Amino acid sequence: MSEAPSPRGRFFDQLEVGEQFTSQGRTITEADVVHFAGISGDYNPLHIDEAYASGTVFRARIAHGLLVQSVASGLAWQLGLFDGTIAALKEMVIRFQSPVLFGDTVRIELRVAEKDPEPSARRGWVRFDARVANQRGETVIEGSWTTLMHRKTDRRRELTREPASG
Repeated sequence: MSEAPSPRGRFFDQLEVGEQFTSQGRTITEADVVHFAGISGDYNPLHIDEAYASGTVFRARIAHGLLVQSVASGLAWQLGLFDGTIAALKEMVIRFQSPVLFGDTVRIELRVAEKDPEPSARRGWVRFDARVANQRGETVIEGSWTTLMHRKTDRRRELTREPASG
C-alpha cells in the first residue's frame, strides 16, 4: 500500500490575515459557455442566442455568472493554496458585479480576511475575501469563501505537552 502524498498547500497555521493570493488568467470562450449550458441545462438566450443578446443592455452574449464562479474556483485551486490542506468549503458568498463577455480573461484574488481557531485542535476556519476581475481590472464577481483548513500541528498535542524540566 502506498502512502498518501504530502500536502503541498498552506495550512491554517501558515495563513496570515491580510495575505493575498492572485491566480493566473483564464480566457472565457464561446465553447466554455456552450459546454456550461449543456452541463447545467441553463439555455438562457442571453448566453446562447446572439440575435437575442444583441438587443439587451449587454449588446452581446455574456457568460453565465456561475460559469465564471466555477472557473474562479478552478483558478484558486491552481494556486496550490488548498492542495491537501482544505478539509471543507463551508460557504461562498457571491455578488455578480459586471458581465463577462466571450474573450474576457478573468483571474481571482483571495485575501485572508479572518481566521477562527475553532472548531477543533486539528482544523480552523479561514474566511477569504474573493474578487474576480477581468483583463481591465474591473470587478466581475466579489464575495467571500469560508473554508475549513487543516492545521500543520495538532493543538491537542501542543496543549498536553509536559513543560520541560530544568
